[in-house]
Amino acid sequence: MKRIAIVILNWNGRQMLEKYLPSVVAHSSHLATVYIADNASTDDSVDFLRREYPQLPLILLDQNYGFAEGYNRALQETKEEFLLLLNSDIEVSEGWLEPMLVFLDEHPDYAACQPKLRSIFDRSAFEYAGASGGYIDKWGYPYCRGRIFDTVERDAGQYDDIVDIHWATGAALMVRRDDFFAVGGLDARFFAHQEEIDFCWRLRLAGRRLACIPASVVYHVGGGTLPKSNPMKTFLNFRNNLTMLYKNLPADELPSTMRIRLLLDLLAALQTLLLNRNLADCMAIIRGRRAYRQWRKDFEGDRQRIQQNRRISGCEEKHQHSILWQYYARGKRHFSQLSEKIIQKNSVKVL
Repeated sequence: MKRIAIVILNWNGRQMLEKYLPSVVAHSSHLATVYIADNASTDDSVDFLRREYPQLPLILLDQNYGFAEGYNRALQETKEEFLLLLNSDIEVSEGWLEPMLVFLDEHPDYAACQPKLRSIFDRSAFEYAGASGGYIDKWGYPYCRGRIFDTVERDAGQYDDIVDIHWATGAALMVRRDDFFAVGGLDARFFAHQEEIDFCWRLRLAGRRLACIPASVVYHVGGGTLPKSNPMKTFLNFRNNLTMLYKNLPADELPSTMRIRLLLDLLAALQTLLLNRNLADCMAIIRGRRAYRQWRKDFEGDRQRIQQNRRISGCEEKHQHSILWQYYARGKRHFSQLSEKIIQKNSVKVL
């Protein structure tokens, strides 16, 4: 049996499959079994797959479970040692699997890794969703080597070293099967957005490590599910980010962080309304905060279990600087422009 299960979760993505699945099959089948998990699509995705790729195993879900639960259910149907969650809008390159497989074989203390993501529209630039590895700042804002907020860098090899990261992108996430299920998989309640950051945070709190392997390169369309300005995406990002903080932050940091986030989120809503004149996104931020408050009690048990089992201290789980301050006040738009102290803290090189 092959050691890697590549699972592509599809929902009404026939065009994406037709365009990008050929590269996955061509450059992966020697090492991996490529599964397509279908979230009850209403287009002709399944008919297309049965006709054009009869050799690929199909996992047919009975309804659209979203990204998180869709993957939880689909991955249970596989048996391979390594699980690789791959978006349908990714084109892979020749030899992309070997560097990640070799790394995980040689470093048993690492649970997961990701390749370097470049944009399929500009192949010399990083891609927003994961670039060359993800981090979390003091207030819970995610950013990447190669992408801070909406500033995306060109890839000139500046982030080609293998480093520890806080989170690996869900667009192309390779994880040991045992580790995935040991921490409970993806949180299905998130439905979509930031669920991979929450998952990776739980891995790290359990004492496991993650890395970016830039020798592995893939090309990502990005925004394949929802465009950046979509109010539903804004709602999910704010609700899920706050929930992630509630679940994973240590008790001595949670109250102060949530007070600051309330202020920052209100400022974000005002900026969206007054400067961007976007009432829909402004209301989505407010609805996201309200939804978090309403369902927070549902996560009390999760928080208790995570805190009881945590193996690293609060100062290790995220960075103690504000990326907002670095970006807007100090004008540090690129990861490489951050102070040496921050870069060294971020980029723990793997020997």
